[in-house]
Amino acid sequence: MGTENLGFEARCLLRGAAAGTLATAAEGQPFASLVTPAMAPDGAPLLLLSSLSAHTRQLRAEPRCALLVTGTPESVNPQTAPRVTLTGLAELVPETEVPALKARWLARHPYAAMYADFGDFALWRIRPGEALLVGGFARAHRIRLTDLLPAPDSVAAIEAAAEDVISHVNADHADAVAAIATGLLNGAPGEWRMVSVDVDGADLAAGEAVRRLAFTTPVTDPGGVRTELVRAAREGRSRLGS
Repeated sequence: MGTENLGFEARCLLRGAAAGTLATAAEGQPFASLVTPAMAPDGAPLLLLSSLSAHTRQLRAEPRCALLVTGTPESVNPQTAPRVTLTGLAELVPETEVPALKARWLARHPYAAMYADFGDFALWRIRPGEALLVGGFARAHRIRLTDLLPAPDSVAAIEAAAEDVISHVNADHADAVAAIATGLLNGAPGEWRMVSVDVDGADLAAGEAVRRLAFTTPVTDPGGVRTELVRAAREGRSRLGS
């Protein structure tokens, strides 16, 4: 598999993860904690962290950290699960960027809306360094930053069109969204809608339930998004038998 494809595979795992393990350090002592990441459009992990947490205090003193996310194992052996460890530097998201990136984070974690604006919570970003992708048992690949991150031009093109794409899909193709969520992604029946889209896929939500649609390949423009959604809707309807 080419290095660009490995980067895409790693990003899909990161973007689809509902939870992960954050590794920090305090005076040389490693520390691991459960976190709930989301991914910025450019591939940087986002974390909503409380200032009362040990990992937040440690990041303020030492920003070097690592994030591990894990997929579904292929068998009873946990080591058959795909996983990716991303290393990088943690930083507070500047106030000017918080509204858009917090909305992005909440799209993945809508249940957190009840406490996301509490004064002790702040949005952090991990500036990626490199990653280690383990695609399953004995399949380990180191991924350089240039291969891990999506193409900036493609990120900008999808971000510029995202609001219009989401509005159009939800207004005119709600049936397709429902078919993707329930037929392809095993979501329960409900009022599903698209809540975010990026070069690697889209997030669909019904209430506090969220499902991640990973595209088959990174897209470069809104036309690519449409192609992926049409494919996914067709497959979802086929699985539903409609």
